[in-house]
Amino acid sequence: MKLYWCPGTRSFSALWLLEEAEARYERELIDIRAQMQDTDDFRRINPMGKVPVLVDGKAVVSEQGAICVFVADRMPQAGLAPAPEDPLRGPYLKWLFFVGNCIEPAYMQAHLGFTATKSQAAWGSHGLVVDVLDGALRDGPWILGERFSAADIMIGCAVWFGLAFGLLEERDSFLAYRKRCMARPGFQRADRIEKAGA
Repeated sequence: MKLYWCPGTRSFSALWLLEEAEARYERELIDIRAQMQDTDDFRRINPMGKVPVLVDGKAVVSEQGAICVFVADRMPQAGLAPAPEDPLRGPYLKWLFFVGNCIEPAYMQAHLGFTATKSQAAWGSHGLVVDVLDGALRDGPWILGERFSAADIMIGCAVWFGLAFGLLEERDSFLAYRKRCMARPGFQRADRIEKAGA
């Protein structure tokens, strides 16, 4: 597997995922600050010109949630995804895609200060997203309860980002969850790689 990545971007979720899974992979830096994402070579890999992108043989996977599903299913021994017949599979998939469908748009709404009605915005509102996330993390320790999964990598990155940039209130549930995520050896290995590549 090869990860196309850049420090200080959404690539961290894929980096953490691969480290959490103890995958064998290589990394190729795509420096978005030097516009490497806009080269013809990279656009052939991802026409959107975004990182992360994971290549595994002939499979090319972009988008954070899709990479999480792909790796967790490809490496079942890592235990990062409930099996399709497991009742937790539904909530797992929901939380994986909650980040891109609800959290990131809500963050953009808070950052830019625009308003939208519930019928216009698939995420409802920033306040609704924050309250739902708070409720889901209050009992913990993980988004699925006792079981850590790839969904925690997505949610954990979103919580870290939201707290770092003032897009999430510093509620006890968020602070405690961030601390648990950051204590994981996979997170710490990814963080060292990220800092070394920055």
